[in-house]
Amino acid sequence: MQHRSILSALLVALAAAAPARAQSPADFAAWPPLERRFESTGGGGWMIDDYDPVRVGGECRTDFTAVSPAGERILNTVVFDAVPVAGGGVLCTNGRWRGLDGSGAGTTPLRVFIRADGARFRSP
Repeated sequence: MQHRSILSALLVALAAAAPARAQSPADFAAWPPLERRFESTGGGGWMIDDYDPVRVGGECRTDFTAVSPAGERILNTVVFDAVPVAGGGVLCTNGRWRGLDGSGAGTTPLRVFIRADGARFRSP
């Protein structure tokens, strides 16, 4: 009986650690379209402008401008891991950005799906 409860506990732990169900391109295409200008995921009235990610090998990347509420423009770059999606397209995830002037760096929760035909969508 003790072996059964240990086995049950192990199976529950493994199920919890298993990766989530893979999403299909149709799931990602249900996300909002990615616009070149949008509110920063960091909030505070900052806007992101000229955002145009493309896949380059195993990464997605783009240069972009962060615009402060006062109108100050800061040039940045972001690099994502490019994860192929079964059925076509790539998920850009684990984004890392930095200011081109060295003023800052960080990560972003934003994810971008680039469909095989080039259409782009952003995580909700």
